[in-house]
Amino acid sequence: MSAEVYKILKVGLNERTYPIYIGHDLGSMIYKSFLEHKDQGKQVVALIDEGLKKEAPLFAEDLLSSVSTLQLPSGESTKSVLFLSRIWDFLANEGVDRSGVLFALGGGVTGDLSGFAAASYLRGMDFYQVPTTLLAMVDSSVGGKTGINLDAGKNLVGAFHQPKAVFIDLDCLKTLPDREFSAGMAEVIKYGLLGNKSLYQKLQSFPSPLNSESQELPGIIETCCLDKAKIVESDERESIDSSGGRALLNLGHTFAHAIESVAGYGEYLHGEAVSIGLVCALRLSLMSGHCSKSDEDGLITLLQLYALPTELKVNLSIQALMKAMQSDKKIVAGSIRFVALKNIGDAFLSSNFNSDHIQNVWSTVGAK
Repeated sequence: MSAEVYKILKVGLNERTYPIYIGHDLGSMIYKSFLEHKDQGKQVVALIDEGLKKEAPLFAEDLLSSVSTLQLPSGESTKSVLFLSRIWDFLANEGVDRSGVLFALGGGVTGDLSGFAAASYLRGMDFYQVPTTLLAMVDSSVGGKTGINLDAGKNLVGAFHQPKAVFIDLDCLKTLPDREFSAGMAEVIKYGLLGNKSLYQKLQSFPSPLNSESQELPGIIETCCLDKAKIVESDERESIDSSGGRALLNLGHTFAHAIESVAGYGEYLHGEAVSIGLVCALRLSLMSGHCSKSDEDGLITLLQLYALPTELKVNLSIQALMKAMQSDKKIVAGSIRFVALKNIGDAFLSSNFNSDHIQNVWSTVGAK
């Protein structure tokens, strides 16, 4: 069966410009890419999330049997020095040289970890992103952010390393667990909040939650990829301070990363922590005189439509959460930069939030 391409987008970064393919049954395209590299004499390897459903069309045996593969455990705890080292050893044992090519097949954890391995092994090798979760499709696979977690905090070690292409096979979503799909919707909602009010209103207008079969879903994924590509093109390395730039994509994430760190990696899916983080970010905005109570109510209603949490499962220590925030990579000159909202679809970056406000926000989601 031939690939059915829905859209081809691009991330325009001069000599590092690359395409994003969105469609169905893209396994044949990926297999062709494998073969093209092998025909050029390059060593091709694949890193695969071991949780992938083998019945997904993308992962037919003839596609993966042509390359050496390393399976990686599912879950946030895999984004670690331990598994990074295992990947380096795998690449070395396979005799991969600088002309080698790595394919990352899985969710955000696999993509982030594999991308950092590709960025660091032999000081950089080419890699391709093949995201298989909604969250990875709309967010982490695009833009070249790679990295691992430390005990002190999330994504504290990493590199900017752009993929050669991104293959988004929508058929992968058909076997995605409901909880994982919902986690991805938290990132979709984030895009609406931070800069795309029409997307946010569209999400609110659907009479029932989106699912993998929804005819609107490909267009939603396209919109998120386009929004992220535009931001990355203008601020690839998150270096713009005044207007926010790429840092605006961190809406809710300073709170979310603290939750993941304090609760223990894996207790919350990343999108679940982001969901609570979005509520926190909006409430911080409210305390600063922005947005409205109806905005807060609307956000909570939308998140709950996708069975996403809007408060902590169990009480976490406010002091522990505040300490985790101090290890966040978005600290600048000793101050935490938060992304807040002037209105829905209008985000801004500021370090002018005092500790009392932040602690009060934490208390509203069940921290003590």
